Amino acid sequence: MTSSFEFHTYPARLSDAERDRALKALRDGVALGRLSHDTFIRRMELALAARRPDELAVLTADLPTEGRWAKLVFGTVEAISGFTVRVRRAWQAERLPKLQLPHPGNPYPLRIGRDPASGLRLNHETVSRVHAELSRQGGLWVLRDLGSTNGTTVNGRRVVGSTVVKDGDQVAFGRMAFRLASD
Repeated sequence: MTSSFEFHTYPARLSDAERDRALKALRDGVALGRLSHDTFIRRMELALAARRPDELAVLTADLPTEGRWAKLVFGTVEAISGFTVRVRRAWQAERLPKLQLPHPGNPYPLRIGRDPASGLRLNHETVSRVHAELSRQGGLWVLRDLGSTNGTTVNGRRVVGSTVVKDGDQVAFGRMAFRLASD
């Protein structure tokens, strides 16, 4: 008597690493201008729903892949440029004037701008009349841009809406830059 066994093989399930590589390739493709934003969104949705490696391969087939040497060169350049940015920020941080955070018990926000009624009046052409507001919310300092023309930045990143800030952060209103200090 012979018995036969049937083994059903199922395609291998995608690993998180495979999905992450595909998503990185899609992000790189849109960053390099090889994919439109709409195409990127659609392919990202498909990549997150993919169940097999061949489904991911189709989504990234038209995107060029970097060789080993290109990755090494770009990685080195990225590391060097990142280092110089950190050195420049550290150098500038010590030279920036301090902006004293208001007393935590003060219930009113600190208005910042060119308006004479502002708590912190900055008379500079890049500062809007009503530029930003610094307030204490739930034990945290929150900086809110009030629709300024030249923007508000924290540590070099533009504030959209509001963001949490802390002692030592570099803030800029237009081109007027300060370092926050609590003492």
